[in-house]
Formats: sequence, C-alpha cells, structure tokens
Amino acid sequence: MKADDLERLVTLEMPFGKHQGRLIADLPGNYLNWFAREGFPPGEIGRLLQLMQELDHNGLRPLLDPLRRQP
Repeated sequence: MKADDLERLVTLEMPFGKHQGRLIADLPGNYLNWFAREGFPPGEIGRLLQLMQELDHNGLRPLLDPLRRQP
C-alpha cells in the first residue's frame, strides 16, 4: 500500500462496469467480493479495488470518512 492509496479510494471513480462513475470507496461489498473471487484487474485500479475489499471485509470503511472532501 502506498501512502496516498486511502485518499485515492475516496477520490477515484470506478472507470468501468456496473458501477462506473462511483467512487471506489462507495462500491458495494458484494461487488468487491465478486472481484476477490473472480480476480482483480491489473494495475492501479485492481490494487485499489483489492485494498477497498480488504477494508470492507474487515469493517474498516469508517477509516475513510475523515479523508472524504467536505461539501
């Protein structure tokens, strides 16, 4: 994990698929678990999806709340 990965989760949108345009941090757990079963895509997006799946699986999503941009 890189130092800015957590911030990327709350700023980077999903670039493809069923949830295209949603922040990675806002992807549903069942979608992340599907990637865990079927395989994460290569590159940065796959690495970030895997990180988000780990956070979700371990109940750590609230750690991202302070990093979200305030309206």
